[in-house]
Amino acid sequence: MDLFRCSALFTIAVASTSPVVANAAEEQDLFSLSFEDLLNVQVDIASKTNETLSSVPSTISVFSRKQIQALGVDNAYEVMNFVPGMQSTRGDWVGAVPKDHARGVYLDSGNVLVMINGERVNESSFGKASVYLPYIPVEVIEKIEFIRGPGSALYGSNAFLGVMNIVTSKERNTLQLVLGNNGRYGATGQFNTSLSDDTSLFASFSYDQKDGESYPQGVKDPLEALYLEAGVDYKKLQLRARYNETSLDEFLNLAGYSKQNQHNSDNTFVGIKYNWINNDKLKLDSSYSFTKHNISSAGLIATFDDIPDFLVGPAWQTTDSKFETELSYQFDNQWQLAAGIEYSEAKQTEAGVRTSYYDFDSEQIIIDPAFEQQGIVSVMDFPEFSSLKFTFETLSAYGQLKIPSSDALTLFIGARYDDVKDIDSKLSPRLAGVYKINSEHTVKLQYGESFRTPVTNELFSNDDVTIGNPSLRSESIKTTELVWHYKTSELQANAVLFYNELNDFINIEPTLSDDALFTFTNSFNTQNSGIELDSTWQSSKDFSITGTYTQYFEDPINASFKRFASIISSYNLFDSWQVSLNLLWRDTVEVSSETGAHFKQSAYSLLGGSLKWQLNNNSQLMLKAENLLGKKYNAFDPRIDNGAVAGTTEELSLHYQFNF
Repeated sequence: MDLFRCSALFTIAVASTSPVVANAAEEQDLFSLSFEDLLNVQVDIASKTNETLSSVPSTISVFSRKQIQALGVDNAYEVMNFVPGMQSTRGDWVGAVPKDHARGVYLDSGNVLVMINGERVNESSFGKASVYLPYIPVEVIEKIEFIRGPGSALYGSNAFLGVMNIVTSKERNTLQLVLGNNGRYGATGQFNTSLSDDTSLFASFSYDQKDGESYPQGVKDPLEALYLEAGVDYKKLQLRARYNETSLDEFLNLAGYSKQNQHNSDNTFVGIKYNWINNDKLKLDSSYSFTKHNISSAGLIATFDDIPDFLVGPAWQTTDSKFETELSYQFDNQWQLAAGIEYSEAKQTEAGVRTSYYDFDSEQIIIDPAFEQQGIVSVMDFPEFSSLKFTFETLSAYGQLKIPSSDALTLFIGARYDDVKDIDSKLSPRLAGVYKINSEHTVKLQYGESFRTPVTNELFSNDDVTIGNPSLRSESIKTTELVWHYKTSELQANAVLFYNELNDFINIEPTLSDDALFTFTNSFNTQNSGIELDSTWQSSKDFSITGTYTQYFEDPINASFKRFASIISSYNLFDSWQVSLNLLWRDTVEVSSETGAHFKQSAYSLLGGSLKWQLNNNSQLMLKAENLLGKKYNAFDPRIDNGAVAGTTEELSLHYQFNF
């Protein structure tokens, strides 16, 4: 990746700005938010109305910038491990990108919607955000909001079992440098300025590189990642642009470990938003956004004694265009309406193949010495993938009423309708009641339905392993939740009981076709349920501890964690030091595959955290650690022969941050 070229573009963009002192006072205070402030943090993702953790009509987890830093993690997906009902592990598919586990479901199909500043990252070929955007540096993040459970009533497809919204920083002037083990180094810069009362600018960049650790399979897990973002606010107009590029070579790709494995992905986003009206009663916005996703990947499929190895993978491009108009209106009786209409076009524009064997005359992959290529070649007009070039056109409309029925009871009634041309149409309702018993106790009863539209890989794939099924229907889920929320000046706690009805789940099944082994079908309906617990206690300004625990009552779909927990503690020392420790615990996973292979990973714990030293008002040092004790463990993935994907061992890094 051309780091110099990309950095130069951003240098030019911010060269004319004059830095202003911002956030220095906040950074000096290691606990910049009081416990009461944390309880009353504004949550917009779950209702499109301003709510707190007590009043929001969904099951929510929120992490501030300081909380994320204290965890010691580097990638936004890793924060999922501290969210009740969610987990993130590495898997086998396309560069071993992060995999979502949500409420007992581990299926590699994009059942969690990932957004950056409210803009969806999931795309139409694989469905998963992490295939095209596997690394989102935490240094550029201001806040992460999680919906645990259905979100399609507001956000449509993929908001199925959860939503993760990453809010990036736009009001900081800071530079951060990092050095770590396994050959890691990097830098992050964030800049903002006001040119006038009407005009402000911001820009961010982050670059991360590491050689990776060595694994018994004879490979490492190197990383190279670049993230760029910029924006302009002028009166009622907002302009936004974002670019990222990630390389995850070697390690594991398409179920094979090999130093020859290659994975590169990039995304380009541009958006414009205009606020037509903004007063005490009515807010009306219109926006347009365009995103282009590219992936170039190749993994080891087979090895031979007498000829070179066979590697293959996708060279795909997809685009997303979206027009949207949203409004919010408050009636005289204090009812609030949030509504919107949306038109989106998701298109797969390229469907090529990357392969080490190819016959250009017959336009086929033929594993024969006569068709061996010099390395891996990209064939962009690959006939067998031509059907993947498909366009999803979707018309959507949603509306939600917030009804304060009394001082104690608030009702939320809403729904979203999505019509996906030539595929499916779905109505996603949501009903919620929030009852405040007293100043400490709140109970919520929530019902919601969500769906996931099949992607081009499931509808139209055509290779020696899988063949698509154009008759697939959308997956759907119906969720009922009972929530108890408790808060005092020192303690907050939540208990969530959920019950899911899952219908038309898409899975791989054997096919009678001579051209492939498997196809995709809406193969099963099932139910699952569980309990999610979390609590935070701040005994003083200097000490806080948070614990989470998740227990499913049925076995997960595909072998995943049935029980897991976390503990996060932070302590301030001498006004200028903060030590934070966290512990992740995962229960035993044991499964026998159809091929007879047996996988078992005993229960294990991972220790991590951070040590922060505030040097002065403008600078700090921080030591971050993940898996500090170097625990060796495996995560299960059904496509690996023995089911085992190696987890990362110890990750140590030293960060220097300067605020200006």
